[in-house]
Amino acid sequence: MDLIARAEQHCRAGLSDRLLRQRLLEAVASSIPYDAHVFALTDPVTGVGSSPHATVPPEAMAQLREVIRQRYLDPDPDEWRGWLRRFEVTDVVRVSFADRYGAWGWLELWRTGGAPFGPRERAALDALRPAVTTGLRAAAARTFVDPREDLVPLEPGIVLLDSDLQVRSQTDAAAEALLRLLPPEEPVPPVPAAAYNVGAALLAREEADRPWEPSARVHLGANRWVSVRAARLGADVAVSIGPATGAERTDLLARVHGLSPRETEVLGLAVHGLDTRSIAERLVIAPTTAEDHLRALLAKTGSASRQVLMSRALGV
Repeated sequence: MDLIARAEQHCRAGLSDRLLRQRLLEAVASSIPYDAHVFALTDPVTGVGSSPHATVPPEAMAQLREVIRQRYLDPDPDEWRGWLRRFEVTDVVRVSFADRYGAWGWLELWRTGGAPFGPRERAALDALRPAVTTGLRAAAARTFVDPREDLVPLEPGIVLLDSDLQVRSQTDAAAEALLRLLPPEEPVPPVPAAAYNVGAALLAREEADRPWEPSARVHLGANRWVSVRAARLGADVAVSIGPATGAERTDLLARVHGLSPRETEVLGLAVHGLDTRSIAERLVIAPTTAEDHLRALLAKTGSASRQVLMSRALGV
């Protein structure tokens, strides 16, 4: 079975985003050898990274904050490759997974010796875009139907970072959220990757006029999503972590299920409690047309009823 066929098989298997990425990395490694990798998810609107699946050289891990900060400052591939040479990285290849509904993630492979990535290897990785993009979006869609777990209600939290992205202080709620977002494999404090990424996006916008919006929606578990945002607080960077709003969830649900612009409008009005006739009047369409759009929404999202759809959109 070739690489594309294996990737398509994994993407159809109904896996969680993390397990899907693990299976895809195993498939890629059998065809394209690499020494280190970063496979991150991104907010579909802002493109800011979160939930990384990564194995990098110890030297790079020791300077993780600077690595993340530099990534947002240096969008040029040649500059980024040159910067990574300090970690004995000799070549880098990257593929982004995006479609008309948003940006869902990216995969970067590093080599620390031997031959650079060849044209065939780069082409093989690039050929994975359609299948993996669809697979990541489908994995995000499945989070809206995951059964709710008995999770303690998430309280909004704050992480304070200095200009080097060093954690200065954090609330207990923020520490708990970070632990859930990226649980460590060993009994050590979690790496606040989500906070680092939005913080780095803010600094890149301030220092180099990069067009980053310093925010990201991140899957917390079951059907729950959080919004992570960075803002300037004096000399520090304040990162807020809290439950995604109804509007943020509704936008995400529309994107992961590939809703049309009109269907997205109808969903937004339905979430605000408008009935079919009111939706038709607001959009200046026939009630039967509004009903058709609502039926399409139920079909695309796999919702048995309008009530189920609203519950999934709002996370209640």
